[in-house]
Amino acid sequence: MARAIAYSVSNRLQPIAAAILCLMAAQLVLHSCGDPEPVPFAARVAVER
Repeated sequence: MARAIAYSVSNRLQPIAAAILCLMAAQLVLHSCGDPEPVPFAARVAVER
């Protein structure tokens, strides 16, 4: 009984997990191809010695 429930739940979640992985891969590809974004709150500061 528990195996049947676990199997049916996993079958329902497989397309959702695949869609999430596909979106993550698309974001990585788009981010690597685009212009680099400036890092927020980053500044060059001259260090005097």
